[in-house]
Amino acid sequence: MPRRGNGDDRATLARHAHHPSPGPLSAVLKLLGISLGVILVSAVAVSAFVVTDILGRVGDGAVALEDAPDVAPPSLGAYPSDKAFSILVIGTDECGERATALLGARCAEADGGSRNDVNLLVHVSAAPRNVTVVSFPRDLMVPVPDCTRVNGSEASGMSKAPLNSVFDHAGISCVVKAVSDLADIPIEFAAKIGFDGVMAVTEAIGGVEVCIAGDGIRDEQAGIDLPPGTHTISGPDALAFIRTRHGVGDESDLARISNQQQYMSRLAKKVLSAETLTDVPKVLRLANAIADNIVPSEELQNPLRLAELGLALNDVPFSDFVFVQYPNVDDPDNPGIKVAPNWEAADELWAAVKAGQPLQLTGDVATHEGVELVPPTAPAEPAPTSTDAPAVRATLPPEISGQSLEQETCSVGNQR
Repeated sequence: MPRRGNGDDRATLARHAHHPSPGPLSAVLKLLGISLGVILVSAVAVSAFVVTDILGRVGDGAVALEDAPDVAPPSLGAYPSDKAFSILVIGTDECGERATALLGARCAEADGGSRNDVNLLVHVSAAPRNVTVVSFPRDLMVPVPDCTRVNGSEASGMSKAPLNSVFDHAGISCVVKAVSDLADIPIEFAAKIGFDGVMAVTEAIGGVEVCIAGDGIRDEQAGIDLPPGTHTISGPDALAFIRTRHGVGDESDLARISNQQQYMSRLAKKVLSAETLTDVPKVLRLANAIADNIVPSEELQNPLRLAELGLALNDVPFSDFVFVQYPNVDDPDNPGIKVAPNWEAADELWAAVKAGQPLQLTGDVATHEGVELVPPTAPAEPAPTSTDAPAVRATLPPEISGQSLEQETCSVGNQR
């Protein structure tokens, strides 16, 4: 039996045994093994650096939300299934370096002021999860509460003001308070994105395919000229598409909202697709774009919180992911210029949202001829295999327009 000692389980070689010298193949394999080891260690180190860097930048400039509801500290796993949550996404007309170079005079005219022209309330119900995205018209006249600005100064409330003036009046937190009061729904999280961010996000995912019907979209003010058909847009073209007002429908802001909902629906489907989620470089590009261009609320800057919210959306069927336009009527004090809440229809919307019910739309997908519905050409999304009884849907009044994520629309251009 070979002698063993010092805990070594290997057989010792005889003192005068012949030691074979390593051949060329052995040397190559050793070198390859060392190289692979170095590459793997380097890849892990680089990945850790990238993730740490991205997560560090997500929190840059994070803002506190005044009077925001308390939420439990984040943990590994999805957001608690017994709790609903809301995120307000605020799109401003702020010009970064790229937008300034692109739009020139349009950015110079802002003179330091910024408007929250896009306001999206994303509400996720408790389990079984469903998602409702409410678009608020920029010209909606709303009450504005007293607010505390980021610098600590006080901003007086107003009995009535255009919603898109609130960000310039008192910042992100005040927009959240105004929308929360309007909906009577607590808003735990918020994020702001400007013109440069819109361009960066669409470029990161390789563009968004949109559909144009009618005579095509031409709007010199927005900088867009697209014929009918499908187009993959990103960067400046994507920014022009969501900004266009005179190129779609009856040229109203309400027609523009329908146009933006087509874009957002297709953007959401692409981000949630396996094509995107399994493409690591694309996911990293998207994460970088978000980190560099999104200003989050303080509760949204935590990486575990971001993971929690993302996991909560994991199994929501497209039919339960609905975009709606906040119901409105002509403002009697500013007819033809501003709109006011349709309180009766809005009450039905918020009652369904707060009850956690999936929504059944009865209104047209479009308002003011902004989009048209595309007839389905493929089988509908397979029904869930769950044995649970289907959830009772809340039927919304026809005054509320919108679309589900499983529907497709085309923007109706007018070439004016």
